Amino acid sequence: MDIFGWIQLILFLGVLLCLTKPMGIYLFKVLEPGEKTILNRVFGRVETFLYKIIGIDKEKEQNWKEYGLALGLFSLTGLFLTYFILRFQNYLPLNPQHFDAVKDHLAFNTAASFATNTNWQSYAGESTMSHFSQMVGLAFQNFISAAVGIAVAAALVRGIARQTAQTIGNFWVDLIRTILYILLPLSLILALFFVSQGVIQNFNANIQVTTVEAQAGKGGKEVVQTIPQGPAASQEAIKMVGTNGGGFFNANSAHPYENPTPLSNFIQVLAIFLIPSGLTYYLGLATKNKKHGWAVWTAMALLFLAAVLVCWYSEARGNSRLQTLGLSTNGNMEGKEVRFGVFNSALFATVTTDASCGAVNSMHDSFTPLGGLITLINIQLGEVVFGGVGSGLYGMLIFIILAVFLAGLMVGRTPEYLGKKIDSYDVKLCVFIVLITAFLILGPAAWAVTGKWGVSRVGNPGPHGLSEILYAFSSAAGNNGSAFAGLATDTPVFNTILGLVMLGGRFLVIVPVLALAGNMAKKKLTPTGSGSFPVHGLTFIILLVGTVVIVGLLTFLPALSLGPIAEHFLMTGSTKLF
Repeated sequence: MDIFGWIQLILFLGVLLCLTKPMGIYLFKVLEPGEKTILNRVFGRVETFLYKIIGIDKEKEQNWKEYGLALGLFSLTGLFLTYFILRFQNYLPLNPQHFDAVKDHLAFNTAASFATNTNWQSYAGESTMSHFSQMVGLAFQNFISAAVGIAVAAALVRGIARQTAQTIGNFWVDLIRTILYILLPLSLILALFFVSQGVIQNFNANIQVTTVEAQAGKGGKEVVQTIPQGPAASQEAIKMVGTNGGGFFNANSAHPYENPTPLSNFIQVLAIFLIPSGLTYYLGLATKNKKHGWAVWTAMALLFLAAVLVCWYSEARGNSRLQTLGLSTNGNMEGKEVRFGVFNSALFATVTTDASCGAVNSMHDSFTPLGGLITLINIQLGEVVFGGVGSGLYGMLIFIILAVFLAGLMVGRTPEYLGKKIDSYDVKLCVFIVLITAFLILGPAAWAVTGKWGVSRVGNPGPHGLSEILYAFSSAAGNNGSAFAGLATDTPVFNTILGLVMLGGRFLVIVPVLALAGNMAKKKLTPTGSGSFPVHGLTFIILLVGTVVIVGLLTFLPALSLGPIAEHFLMTGSTKLF
């Protein structure tokens, strides 16, 4: 854990902190009805045109059921469209490699993955997907799924901020404004930056080149190497800013065509947290309680720091068994790009699993047991540490309501959040969200480890094999998309089950979140008094962090004990965790 890593960590947090307020102000202007941004002159007519052609009255708001129905039908349509593109990509344009149609079960898995902002990939992009599939099928879904997450977060915040209201906004307005004024401009800027760093952006076929390296054992003959091509920069931009994570190449952000320089690596990590961090300030503005927004940001930052320091420490320490043999002195470099090293790999892994991103610049399957444990825990906490675009905020708001409820029970007062009393219906919805996620992870994982269809696909038997299976279903249910890649999941059974888990992890959470928004919007605001629980300050931050850790983690501790924790003890040969 050298000084250069500490400098980068401080720089990352400092830049993120500086960008949070301006990003939050801009998000407020985009998401709040009646507000305008500096880009209205550029996209205003396009916005009006889109409302006109789809027949939407932007002034007419929806209740939570209407909002949810519009969201569900739109997402389902996108899923079918993506499935259609993948199944018929061999007949569609921009297929210079003449790739065949994607298999039915893989097409379903991929369509469900990208429609839910999961971006799980049971395929290698450069050898499976045409340029048309990558751009029109997958990158388009990156915009749509990210916008849906932000829209749901905005709907819940409105429900909390309004009083005696029957509506929580208009889904179509939220969707269109989010894409036009947030995702498109940021993606354009990032894409141009990535191109300047060396990320490719073209429509060429793969290039065959003859290397100067002699092929061993074949009489010194020259080696022919395939260099993939395609529109990578445009997908890379929305992959990061929309916390999607689906890589154009199989190696994702470890590939030099996706992530060529240390500067591009830093900006990619920053882009993952940019919108989620800004949403905490937006929460403070919308609820007229900026201190509360900063308290939520602080709680997230503390959880992030704890995770990244443990992951960094474990990876810098390396494998103790190799050290006793004198084979490793520079930390665990297995599965890591030498361009980035241990710290940047640990930082990237922590950020991408704190958020529901799933992009990787190193292979999580090759992390030390404790390093891999951190990535698993981050997902199983609900990815509320800044989290995905929108999903991180509404996930954290669920824990906030639970924390306020628990505080009310401890002091014998009616729980209250920002002037609104928390009733049994609110708590039931929050508990359902926590339990359904746990069920979607542990249920299929238990089935997989007891069935031949699951065990036969494990690359590493023992505790690590259990971690691979547990990670796969955690990633699917949490809509993350990263993987312990030792598990071979491109089978009809795995692709189908993982696809269904992704859909459940997304929409079985969004529906109760919208129901919660509708119920909160109906309530009256009561003036805060001496008996009200303050939702800012050190006490609230400690209570919120404790609730996230206890409620979010204890459910999975038995499974984690049999996986990465047991593997750690086997590696060290001791009973000490650190």
